[in-house]
Amino acid sequence: MKTSWMLIPAAAIAAMAFASPTMAADECELTIEGDDQMQFNKDEMSVPASCDEVTVTLKHTGEMDVSAMGHNWVLSDSDVYEDVAKDGMGKGLENDYLPEDDERVIAHTEVVGGGEETSVTFSTEGLEDRDLTFFCSFPGHYASMNGSFTVTKED
Repeated sequence: MKTSWMLIPAAAIAAMAFASPTMAADECELTIEGDDQMQFNKDEMSVPASCDEVTVTLKHTGEMDVSAMGHNWVLSDSDVYEDVAKDGMGKGLENDYLPEDDERVIAHTEVVGGGEETSVTFSTEGLEDRDLTFFCSFPGHYASMNGSFTVTKED
């Protein structure tokens, strides 16, 4: 016996589409780019609260070496991100310009140079109601390379 899709209610078809594991995974994976002009291509990033964890991939679209124009992606609470960046300036490239084991850092990638990419996966637990900022901790970059990160509540 042939099954006709016409007999399945439209709401059921929509529910199947939204339950797709591929679709859910895609919204939990974000990509951001940094370039040789000391800029991210986004100033806002968000994931739905249905994501238990999120993967952020940073692509350095420039050509400059990591020691001259390296970038990373760091996440912290908005009220401390500048302090984290300043405290990390003297920690060196080998520490991704971040204070070691700093509890203010929620997640971060390594610092990469032109043509390279890196990623970080982290839990979204407890992040839903927080005011968060992502930034680059390479010395001096945090002032122009930053943006808001939100875990959006579901209706």
